[in-house]
Amino acid sequence: MDFICYKDITLSEPAIDTNTATTTVTLLTRNRQKFSFDLSLQYENPIAPEYLPLLRLAFCMPLLNYGLFTERFTLQFPVSSADLGLLNDLNQVFSSETYIHELVKPKADYLLPGYQIPEEKATAEAAQPKSQFIPSAISTDAPLQQNFEPMRCGVLSSGGKESLTTYGMLKELGFDVHPLYVNESGGHWRTAMTAYRYHQQTEPNTGRVWTNVDRFYLFMLDHLPFIRKDHRQVRADVYPVRMCIFPYYVFALLPLFAERRIGNLLIGSEFDDLRMTPSFKGLVDYYGIYDQDVSFDRRMNLWYNRRMPGMAQWSALRPVSGLIVERILFSRYPELAKNQRSCHSCHIEGEEVIPCGVCSKCMGILLFLCANKIDPRLINYTKEAVESFPVRVRSSNLKLDQDEKEQSFFLMQGGGGPEVHSVDHVERIHEGPSCSMSYVPERFRDGLLSIMEAHTKGYCVLENGEWVPSALPRHESSLTMQKASREP
Repeated sequence: MDFICYKDITLSEPAIDTNTATTTVTLLTRNRQKFSFDLSLQYENPIAPEYLPLLRLAFCMPLLNYGLFTERFTLQFPVSSADLGLLNDLNQVFSSETYIHELVKPKADYLLPGYQIPEEKATAEAAQPKSQFIPSAISTDAPLQQNFEPMRCGVLSSGGKESLTTYGMLKELGFDVHPLYVNESGGHWRTAMTAYRYHQQTEPNTGRVWTNVDRFYLFMLDHLPFIRKDHRQVRADVYPVRMCIFPYYVFALLPLFAERRIGNLLIGSEFDDLRMTPSFKGLVDYYGIYDQDVSFDRRMNLWYNRRMPGMAQWSALRPVSGLIVERILFSRYPELAKNQRSCHSCHIEGEEVIPCGVCSKCMGILLFLCANKIDPRLINYTKEAVESFPVRVRSSNLKLDQDEKEQSFFLMQGGGGPEVHSVDHVERIHEGPSCSMSYVPERFRDGLLSIMEAHTKGYCVLENGEWVPSALPRHESSLTMQKASREP
């Protein structure tokens, strides 16, 4: 089946006007029709001209969702060899992820009839990108910024439990922490508003970038002929043709990292129980969350080494489950915790942001809170949503690892009930190929582990595909890094 819709998607040289950068995305269809969209980033301070290469790459990132659907990406500006290498690698990964999770195994009803690919007809060859990036020239890999502060941390912040807990832990340990937000001009910002306002009042390092990228995604859906024309009316917990999300946030914020000399970029990725390398038709399958996987951090760190030497991208929470993240947040940082909002459909009542209480995101958060004996009303869940939750919740409407569900149900029921049993490793610190503390810079490890140890039942390691308890001492984390097999 031919999904190529465009002969070309062109990106213009970004224009900088004081604190705003804008590029024009032009679609050229196979029958020579043209459609365009002005994609923008707006910063709180004037943009330094030397950060133009970062803006160029930022504007390239949303295009990676469409590598299967165009013959080429024309860039009307130069990129360095390291930049082009990164774009090509990410194009490969996100084309594969798009093929698997949007065309073969879509999670929502967005495709027009006849366009879903039967699994038995799916092939690895069809998942290869049909496009290539064609820049105006290839420039040298000169560093864009150096002299980063190794103890300074920037947290990609969203108002969710992971970014808030990461911020709280690093602040407790005495590091210089910058909560940095991206306002995507869509419904996502309602989720982040409460935490952003709190940080704005309490943390001088708080930063924000505005962008109209959510409107760009809708523009693209309007011009993909295999997507339902009424896609805005489809109620679902996922968005169509949007596998590449975090890379845009990262590059949109990199001018702030460069300006402030922030040496550590933290994404709030928690434990994901991938005990073996998953595959589909011979393709590595990241379950649609490559940009939350350690493989993305590793690939970005290779790029930083060449373009922003001294920077490192990592997560502080990969060894622990979401259940434990919620426990740490409410146990240690209750004032911070009150600002958590994790919901696909938040709404505003007066000055308060209220979670819907029924989407898959809310159901998972309610489960974690109830399992930890935390009152969900602390973060604005309604009395009705809390009281009806035990009746409404079931394993099938929770997008969580199975073991995490089991242990949470076990704790919620007080260790009783015939239908669930304890899964011990969920409350332990994991040491494995995708969650090793070896990926955390050494200067942060002991402090972070001391906090995790206070809220867990010890360590566990992966042996023969099973998580088994371990007496792994804290200092050994630097010696146990296993070479991960999941490369981009």
